[in-house]
Amino acid sequence: MILGEVFERFIAESPFCVMLRVLLEQSLPAQDIDELFEQQAERQYHRELLFSTVVNLMSLVVCGISPSVNAAYQAKAKGIGVSIQSVYNKLNGMEPQIVEALLRHVVNRVQGLIEQLGGSLPPLLEGYRVKILDGNHLAATERRLQVLRTINSAPLPGHALVVLDPALMLAIDVFACEDGHAQERALLSRVLATVSRGDLWIADRNFCTLGFLFGLHGRGAAWVIRQHGLLPWQALDELVFVGESETGAVFEQSIQLIFNDTLKVVLRRIVVQLNQPTRDGDAEIALLSNLPVAQADALHIAALYQKRWRIERLFQVLEQCFRGEINTLAYPKAALFGFVMALICYNLLAVAQAAMRSVHGADKIEAGISPYYLADEVRRVYEGMMIAIPPVQWQPFAQFDVDTTVQFLQHLAAQMELSKFRSHPRGEKKKVPKPKRQKDKPHVSTARLLNQAKSKKDEKAP
Repeated sequence: MILGEVFERFIAESPFCVMLRVLLEQSLPAQDIDELFEQQAERQYHRELLFSTVVNLMSLVVCGISPSVNAAYQAKAKGIGVSIQSVYNKLNGMEPQIVEALLRHVVNRVQGLIEQLGGSLPPLLEGYRVKILDGNHLAATERRLQVLRTINSAPLPGHALVVLDPALMLAIDVFACEDGHAQERALLSRVLATVSRGDLWIADRNFCTLGFLFGLHGRGAAWVIRQHGLLPWQALDELVFVGESETGAVFEQSIQLIFNDTLKVVLRRIVVQLNQPTRDGDAEIALLSNLPVAQADALHIAALYQKRWRIERLFQVLEQCFRGEINTLAYPKAALFGFVMALICYNLLAVAQAAMRSVHGADKIEAGISPYYLADEVRRVYEGMMIAIPPVQWQPFAQFDVDTTVQFLQHLAAQMELSKFRSHPRGEKKKVPKPKRQKDKPHVSTARLLNQAKSKKDEKAP
């Protein structure tokens, strides 16, 4: 493919932005996602406003390229052909199953790219596809709806369960719920419908229910799940010390669970007596697992549970790099659509990082590259790039096969100046006592305080 001079200039100066746009063309081609909408929609329908147009607008907002849906619309109004109210009506009625299917569509598109790139991370346990499950409650929105204006409580637009594949670092599934007060456990029946034999599920204690554990067991899946304090269980033997882990002393015992007075399963209960208490003040944590001893001893299971931080890192990237929780979108369907679009952008970032790992090495990328600076590059450059290179010139990239796409992504990754995106972790925070408020001094002069501190330092100097 012959690229123009302007195109080559962006490849040289901002290869990461070019990479992101290529991945957008590959994973979200307009015709395919409009067909997906037709297949999944139950109440909504296409008229003048296509689903692909709404996806494009929301991608600009969650990536921080446009500050709001309205701003994105104003910039693209000529090509949209409907009013801003029509756009909001489409967003506010966006059915959750549509956006869930959109995420799965993108995963199907990009998973092969990561595997072909050789950019996968080492498996957490050989022989299993590990899936980390966690929930995210969307932040409170502004009180824009009439039903909210007389309410003092924070209005919650919904929540979602997210499944992370830690080897691919992809959010491979999402389960959206419009009721912001509903428990995460209410969605577990939908999660069970996706479980496959050979899965290994890692989750926190909120997901430790008899129904979920027996559901996993019945589908041939394994798990490492933190025990909930209210879970009924029977000890079959005493706790036995098995060794020391990075976080504390590890003990193990066999237990039995009984479901509906008929179903029984024998599990391993691993207790870690922590060197330092958790944020909630717990001195120990108990983990339940049905993994065979031959495949994972107690120390390995304790280490597997510690890998939950990878999905917490996902949520941290969403918060720091993307606008997945847009507080102006008060309608639950619109808010959940924004969150899922942020997950999709996170997945495209994961593909880009896989390309970088394949060229520069996994250690260098995992330890030293900041997703925040990558996202900042997009915010600064993307809109200007799309003005210089109109959308029609990007369309041929959607037709690339996997091998051609992989080669081009690796070419772009090789052009990246990694020092621009290097993370700068701060040192450990020093504990400083909280200053007491002085009523007689409501204000102070920063300049005077700096001068006083400098004078004291000069007096102490030899």
